[in-house]
Amino acid sequence: MKFRPCIDIHNGAVKQIVGGSLRDQENQATDNFVSKQNAAYYAKRYQNDGLTGGHIILLNKEGSEYYEADVLQAREALTVFPKGMQLGGGIHPENAEKFLDMGASHVIVTSYIFRDGIIDMERLEKLSAQIGKEHLVLDLSCRFVKDDYYIVTNRWQKVTKEKLNQDTISELSRYCDEFLVHAVDVEGKASGVEKEVVRRIGSQRLCPVTYAGGIHTMEDIHWIDQAGQGNVDYTVGSALDLFGGSIPYQSLLLL
Repeated sequence: MKFRPCIDIHNGAVKQIVGGSLRDQENQATDNFVSKQNAAYYAKRYQNDGLTGGHIILLNKEGSEYYEADVLQAREALTVFPKGMQLGGGIHPENAEKFLDMGASHVIVTSYIFRDGIIDMERLEKLSAQIGKEHLVLDLSCRFVKDDYYIVTNRWQKVTKEKLNQDTISELSRYCDEFLVHAVDVEGKASGVEKEVVRRIGSQRLCPVTYAGGIHTMEDIHWIDQAGQGNVDYTVGSALDLFGGSIPYQSLLLL
């Protein structure tokens, strides 16, 4: 298990938001923290501390008024820390290679590989072949709906018909290098982890996987290590002191 740092960019600024509050209409989100520093500042800090494999997420929709400002922030971060971070947010075949050339080690994809609420295997195979599975992370962010955990797309606004379970993970692992899983119901709330999500992703051994959502104490991190059988990496967002929270960043460097 290791700490995977993050840089979330919304409306041209580094932020921490309540995940379930994100709306494309009028670029809305409930902010937990808006940084005075730019993305390059955080990327340089992560590089200096040897923290590879973190992710940069563009939270505005491609074509929105703030999207290019988000991309500029990401470009500056990747220039500072080339091949040190992954990048996600509106990735598709027409822009994936651009972000890899910009300096991302991987691109993170969800929405593109879904059509009518189900996985489009033709699209997934095409993208994986185009950029190489070694450069592809699949985001299986999910939320509980009625009876189970379902993968969500379109910046967590659309619930698909695909469940987060071992069959889905096994099928998709053939086409990617890693998984990233945000538990959307607790994302940005620093209210505790979604334990069933951790258990599900911790029981697989097919690809590295990173969990994000709800972490607010060091006890949460230790619980993830145990429940995930050492197989689940983690991201701390709103609860990290770098983003206005109470978990000391320096303490995570010592784990």
